[in-house]
Amino acid sequence: MPGRLDAIGIVAADIARSAAFYRAVGVDVGEPSGNDHFEATLPNGLRLMWDTEELIKQIDPEWKPPEGHHVALAFACDSPADVDATYERALAAGGTSRLEPWDAFWGHRYAQVLDPDGQPVDFFAPLA
Repeated sequence: MPGRLDAIGIVAADIARSAAFYRAVGVDVGEPSGNDHFEATLPNGLRLMWDTEELIKQIDPEWKPPEGHHVALAFACDSPADVDATYERALAAGGTSRLEPWDAFWGHRYAQVLDPDGQPVDFFAPLA
């Protein structure tokens, strides 16, 4: 059995743009180290890591960008109003709307934005 999940890696075409996007939605992102990698440790201890496509190709010369998404990130917000505000910050930081904020039938305020590399990023908070 493997150990606990420690990190999720994201490949970014433009690492500075990706860093700016995730900062805007509230992730405490450091500055890229050497302009090809950066990471953030979330309050629960899970790390999000970003690498440039060039770095990934150095590690795996046969790597090709995937079609469609393979992983979605979902961020819990403090309130339904925070979902709306985070959604707006995500759009202002270069995200693309996938689902505008709405009151979902399962009892959450919910929205989805695609990050600058097309990865789905969800924002949600309980309605009650």
